[in-house]
Amino acid sequence: MTAALTAQAVVLEEPRRLGLRRLALTPPTAADCVVDVDFSGISTGTERLLWTGRMPPFPGMGYPLVPGYESVGRVIEAGTDSGRAVGDWVFVPGARCYGDIHGLFGGAASRVVVPGARLLAVPEALAEQGVLLALAATAQHAVAGSAQASAGSEKRLPELIVGHGVLGRLLARVVIAAGGRPPVVWETNPIRANGATGYDVIDPAQDSRHDYDVILDASGDPTLLNGLIGRLARGGEIVLAGFYEAPISFDFPPAFMRELHLRVAAEFKEPDLLAVRDALDEGRLSFDGLITHRSPVADAAAAYATAFDDPTCLKMILDWRGANG
Repeated sequence: MTAALTAQAVVLEEPRRLGLRRLALTPPTAADCVVDVDFSGISTGTERLLWTGRMPPFPGMGYPLVPGYESVGRVIEAGTDSGRAVGDWVFVPGARCYGDIHGLFGGAASRVVVPGARLLAVPEALAEQGVLLALAATAQHAVAGSAQASAGSEKRLPELIVGHGVLGRLLARVVIAAGGRPPVVWETNPIRANGATGYDVIDPAQDSRHDYDVILDASGDPTLLNGLIGRLARGGEIVLAGFYEAPISFDFPPAFMRELHLRVAAEFKEPDLLAVRDALDEGRLSFDGLITHRSPVADAAAAYATAFDDPTCLKMILDWRGANG
């Protein structure tokens, strides 16, 4: 490519003001690839916080910004040191290639320049479902950490998952794919209670158990911790897998009496993506039924509103095909 690279991108100019802009892209180096994006997903966790302006301090934070870390597309230019080839179908976990515009997380664009080392080759047959790799890897990271916590003994997998959004559903599926017993999933919104595959979804008020070994919270609600501690067995573990905008606190005596473990599941790593890809290839994991809404990128503003405000929306997909024409 000899001409200067540009792309259509979703830009959050400031909280609650979003639109499409054509941006100049940073010229690629020998380690970079140029990827034409076909599909990207909208995160109802981190991107909602960016939209509302309630995102806690985060590296690279600032407006205007390009959001998004759930994109799939095709490599159209591959640097000699990128490790990729033209034509590869890849998952893109974000990009920082927009000059003065912050790339946080930078994947919601029609074209990106990104180091080849950050790309993951995935089957093209996944198509739009490939955007779910980020959330699935987040789920894998949270679940695998619990299993590692008891190294040398029987696998310690979550028994209770809080929240039946798309992350909660993926957490339950990952637990089952890892060979665990089907977990119980809590959900208070009846609209979100359907769609379970091989596990039970109940309202917490209907649950009498107080001896869960591992509880995995995907709600992002900072007020739930005391209630979850009361449901934990002695020596049990609570894993925080959501993204929490407010400080988290808990009463010490109940935690002391249970000698609990508290773990924060951080950002997924490459081994998590590889584990998810393997589980998909082997048929142990499926993304079916998780994408509920789709929108052409020209209607991005309305798509973000639906993703954030419509409880029936699990995952909204932006279709970028043709945006580089």
